[in-house]
Amino acid sequence: MNDEGSNKGIKYNVIILGVMLFAGMISFLDLSPGKPEITITAAIAVLMALWWVTEALPIGLTSLLPIILFPAFGVLDGKDISEAYINYVIFLFIGGFFMALAIQKWGLHKRIALKILSWLGGSPFRILLGFMLASAFLSMWMSNTATTMMMLPIVFSVTSALEETHGRQKLGKLGTALLLGVAYSCSVGGVATLVGTPTNLSFVRIFEIIYPTATEISFGQWLVFALPLSFIMLSIVLVVLFFLYPAKKDLEVLDKGFFKKSYSELGPITVNEIRVLWLFVTLVFLWVFRKPIIIGDFVLPGWSEFFASPSFINDGTIAIFVAFLLFIVPSSEKSNNEGLITWPIITKIPWGIVLLIGGGFALAKGFIDSGLAGFIGGQLVGVGVLSEIELIFSVTGLMTFLTELTSNLATAEMMLPIAAGIANEIQTNPLLLMLPMTLAASMAFMFPVATAPNAIVFGSGKLAIKDMVAAGLIINFLAIICIVLITYFWGTEMFNIESGVIPEWAKGL
Repeated sequence: MNDEGSNKGIKYNVIILGVMLFAGMISFLDLSPGKPEITITAAIAVLMALWWVTEALPIGLTSLLPIILFPAFGVLDGKDISEAYINYVIFLFIGGFFMALAIQKWGLHKRIALKILSWLGGSPFRILLGFMLASAFLSMWMSNTATTMMMLPIVFSVTSALEETHGRQKLGKLGTALLLGVAYSCSVGGVATLVGTPTNLSFVRIFEIIYPTATEISFGQWLVFALPLSFIMLSIVLVVLFFLYPAKKDLEVLDKGFFKKSYSELGPITVNEIRVLWLFVTLVFLWVFRKPIIIGDFVLPGWSEFFASPSFINDGTIAIFVAFLLFIVPSSEKSNNEGLITWPIITKIPWGIVLLIGGGFALAKGFIDSGLAGFIGGQLVGVGVLSEIELIFSVTGLMTFLTELTSNLATAEMMLPIAAGIANEIQTNPLLLMLPMTLAASMAFMFPVATAPNAIVFGSGKLAIKDMVAAGLIINFLAIICIVLITYFWGTEMFNIESGVIPEWAKGL
């Protein structure tokens, strides 16, 4: 799961610049005569984008601006815009984070990582593969930041063991490959699940806000759609890093016993780890198989069909149900009568991200209700001359390189409503643009500022920025191609997208 929203101090000069831009736009600009709400919404969007990108204020605080500005300028009712911040997607995120915190609390994540490495470890290639698989799997369910921080000491222990045994010279660039492999795998793995990165959650909710009559995109449906991309990208990253930053050819393999020894030092698996593991497996099962999974003529029934009102149960319901169990299933600690997690853990929920997601939902509602999304789509009518696949390439490339320098989540929340407006203007299925745009938001590999995992491994002081840029540029271009092909061929099958046909639920935006 991607982490956004760090507080780097208040930047008063940027705050003043933003206020001046906002005041100038609403005073001297009239985007659509007779519809001042379009200009006002655009001004609010520009103000929020500036403060989000520069982090002039804490990102979570900037995300609250719609509650103030939309009612104040007569764009949306304060009650309506406030309701955008609380919905099932927010509870899906919170419930998923409780599970991640429980896994961290009892050390299950480290046990999983070392077990994978003890199976695969040995040659430099297998060590790199082991680290990447562990990072990708954990980041499907946990914060990318937490996963990277947990994997980093294991990387250092492995590289130190290799240096002590064979000397630093023989290690070559393997250390660089391992660090980048961990960072990139966290981003690639997070794409596979709705809880793996907040941008996926934002897409699901923004899509629902804009198209309330469309069929819900479930956890299982997304997993079946995005997991192949994760596997493909993991393979690409593995090959690129292994050949770009190799160890010396005569480097001897590291005995698997190294990892088995590290694993054995954890001791036998505890009762609490087993209980958390069972609840984790239950959560995944309930998420994946809640709704029927339909691929062409194949239909796998969902368990929610056994209930009287299956549509009343959503992924947020499941997340909070299992989170509830985490609080009441007792831990094996004899000193107190407490659950696997306790209420004080609530302070570890990244509330800045929760508000950022909610702020994106509020902004999306403003885009649609004010007519700004449709207005922007009308201005970009020229893109209609592009073929569908050219258009997908364009939005994917734009998002991929834009998020190298800006907040992935904030950028996605700004761009997704615009993509919907473009799709409406050129009369195509909006998922053809919104799906690749969402995936591309997580595919930023070139710069330390692009993602939290990139920043963490770069902050170790053992990477040169040129190494990240060299590998990241290659992987970025390959990611664009993969996203386009997965969307155009697999996504159209998964989401029943007909080329050149706008579905009924998307008409009349």
